[in-house]
Amino acid sequence: MACRHRKLLRKLSATWHALMMCALFLGMWVGHVEMLRAIDVPPAPQPAFPPPSQVLTLQPTFAAIGETLPPPVYACACGCGVFDVGTSSMFPQGSGGMVWLECDYQDQNRNWHGNSSAPASDNSDKDIRTCFFQVGLEYLFNRSWGMEVEAPLVNRFFKGIDDSGNLASTSWTALGDIRLKGLYSGFFDDLSLGLDLGLKLPTGDYNHQGADADTQIGTGSTDILFGGYYRFHVTGDHLWDAFVQVEFDLPVWARTTYRPGIEVDGATGLYYTGFSLDEVGIVPIGQVILSKRTSDGGSDAAHPVCSGFDRVLLSPGIELNYGPWRFYGDVEFPVYQHTIGDQLTAPALFKVIVSYSF
Repeated sequence: MACRHRKLLRKLSATWHALMMCALFLGMWVGHVEMLRAIDVPPAPQPAFPPPSQVLTLQPTFAAIGETLPPPVYACACGCGVFDVGTSSMFPQGSGGMVWLECDYQDQNRNWHGNSSAPASDNSDKDIRTCFFQVGLEYLFNRSWGMEVEAPLVNRFFKGIDDSGNLASTSWTALGDIRLKGLYSGFFDDLSLGLDLGLKLPTGDYNHQGADADTQIGTGSTDILFGGYYRFHVTGDHLWDAFVQVEFDLPVWARTTYRPGIEVDGATGLYYTGFSLDEVGIVPIGQVILSKRTSDGGSDAAHPVCSGFDRVLLSPGIELNYGPWRFYGDVEFPVYQHTIGDQLTAPALFKVIVSYSF
């Protein structure tokens, strides 16, 4: 028993040091990126005329002024990485594989500024509806090492004011950015603690006509992905379980004209495994999701700066288990949002996953 405790302490110590090194690296990286943005991206010049939104409103009177000023570019608070956390059923369960189909949906139709909603007239973007269809494969070669691949197909509808001052819309479907990850879950026999490290590849379309850089399906950047999870029993009968999870998305190779912001998404949840109907397990889940994204950089980013946000979401969900099949669904409601500038946000986000383990 003493030997087992010593091994456990060594594993915990190694995990703690690894997390501390990663945290140090992330802190240095964030500081480095913010320093580069401060050097490379000067603040947009402030004209002596009324703000751009007022210039557009008074365009018939101040036509000459409107023609000499660059059109304002606004942003959407997409934060699509929020769909990658808060899904406890996708954690490694043991050696073997799992394939899944996932559908995520959000309709960003509310203008938000700071901590509250803002008039729609303040934002040239009016509506962004996105469906993410994703196929994924997770395979653990043994109880310690594994890999994961996610390939999204994205359909997006965008409506906004174009450079001519007219309301225009466009809809398109394209491949999104593919994610490749390595997994390690060998800290404990029950796979309760795991880490992941990988890359997001610039496979998504980022040149669609009629969409700004921040509303493109792909970012055009290669990102380092890093995260981890920990799940544990809350009660002695093992019917109440909980988990915590965090995922980082750090763009490292980006276009010179557009650098997406750094995104961090975390979740903690509680679920009950004591319900069943015949052979179908029914697992209700409650989650709190936190999401933060820094502002974008580059000449194609929104100027004045209208990107970057903090938000907290509450998410009720349910999981149904039948043999190797699992069905998972949840709805995510923002209860706190803070955006930098005017951004479109969604009143709710939806996620559905069907998976098969083999």
